[in-house]
Amino acid sequence: MNTTSLMPRGATMTDGGISKIWNSNRWRTKMQSDNIAELAAALSKAQSEITGALKDSSNPFFKSKYADLASCWDACRKQLAANGLSVIQTTEAFADDRLMLVTTLAHSSGQWVRGFLPVLTKDNSPQAQGSGLTYARRYALAAIVGLAQIDDDAEAAQARGKPEAKPDPDLIDKLAACQTLADLTALFKSLTEVQRQSYSGIFAARKKELT
Repeated sequence: MNTTSLMPRGATMTDGGISKIWNSNRWRTKMQSDNIAELAAALSKAQSEITGALKDSSNPFFKSKYADLASCWDACRKQLAANGLSVIQTTEAFADDRLMLVTTLAHSSGQWVRGFLPVLTKDNSPQAQGSGLTYARRYALAAIVGLAQIDDDAEAAQARGKPEAKPDPDLIDKLAACQTLADLTALFKSLTEVQRQSYSGIFAARKKELT
């Protein structure tokens, strides 16, 4: 059985000691099943049907909107299930009552891949733990599925403050012609990455109309 370290031994992290946990033998574990061919094929198909998560929550600190955990799940749950995929998120406790989030992407064939993410919080209160866990679950889910989050609470500084571009009339007509989510997804994928970010709001509105 091949094993891999989550982080090179001796690596440092400015996290108040979590590097010691990363470097311990406890987290030197197998990250995937021996074969992931069927899982990879299923994930590829699911990803072809997944669009970006909707920005439906506000971050008052950055005065911006981002895709929360529920929105991330809404963006990929049906596509994953339709292709025999599921995401399992559990936690394990380690030193000083800290939590490690374990995210596993599983396929109906029994194949799987997993990743680990430490849950970083300002203190060990239930509120801080819950907030930190939700934050970690959102990013871990997006990472293992390949889900894009547009203008989230960690958005690049240069993107803040930019007004959403007004779509050209041709795009408006194409949006109106979309009668199914599949049509909307195909149109969204035909855009450039810049256009996807610029027009995310009107696509989100049209998606709500179709669901």
